[in-house]
Amino acid sequence: MDLENQRRVLEFTEEFGAENMLIILGAAEAEAAGLAAETVTAGDPTYAGPLAGVSLGLRVFHVFEPEIKDELDPEVYEEQLGMMEMVLDVDEIVEEMKGIREEHGQFN
Repeated sequence: MDLENQRRVLEFTEEFGAENMLIILGAAEAEAAGLAAETVTAGDPTYAGPLAGVSLGLRVFHVFEPEIKDELDPEVYEEQLGMMEMVLDVDEIVEEMKGIREEHGQFN
């Protein structure tokens, strides 16, 4: 997660409260999604950004997870994400996200 997005997440969390935040990721690889999820839950693992050492514990999901997919218009989902869902390792992404939530999430 880039430094600007870290700053925005931190500002929104301070403004609205961590319990009111939901982060939805769309990274194409499990490792990238996991790094971003870890950043908004346990803090920036690279210690380079505004979330370095800041454990927010935010709710975080990937757009491919059923909890998010089921909330979206099926036609829009298919048009925007259907092809990607077919070519990416969705199961690996979902497992990575679940692991991060179980380890670091505070509001799940």
